[in-house]
Amino acid sequence: MRTFALPEAIAGLVTARNQVRDYYRELLRQGGHEVSLKYTLDGNLVGDIGEALAVELFGITLVDSKSHPGIDGYSIDKRSVQIKATGSGYGPAFRPVEQRADHLIFFDLDFDRCRGTVFYNGPERPVVATLPADWKGQRMVSRKKLAELDANIADSDRLPFLH
Repeated sequence: MRTFALPEAIAGLVTARNQVRDYYRELLRQGGHEVSLKYTLDGNLVGDIGEALAVELFGITLVDSKSHPGIDGYSIDKRSVQIKATGSGYGPAFRPVEQRADHLIFFDLDFDRCRGTVFYNGPERPVVATLPADWKGQRMVSRKKLAELDANIADSDRLPFLH
């Protein structure tokens, strides 16, 4: 696994999120509410950040995801790539698709520390093989399983970092 600093542009996003969080925490506290909202950055925004990081760190050429389900882009050496990212500490989630990518990159983004980790950089096939043969909806692969798989990847099967 490789850790890296998130781009400065993301620091502004985190600052804005923290301002929203602090404002509403105080408002809820004053109103007597005991609920604790998380204000996690996740979903489409985190997925888009993950794809942009893959372009920056690995030179991935992105495709129109609507016309290529299961493939987010292509590496410099022309491998198809699926890119996953989380900002909440969970493992990657997969959906059943007709075509799987050759390669998977999974980013774990720690927005509070403005750090990212390439948690998995290797073939997608062994990761998907941990899922049931047939499923509907969305299934998650545990971080523990992903770390085990990543530890056994040969350097020649990883995409190289650009810098």
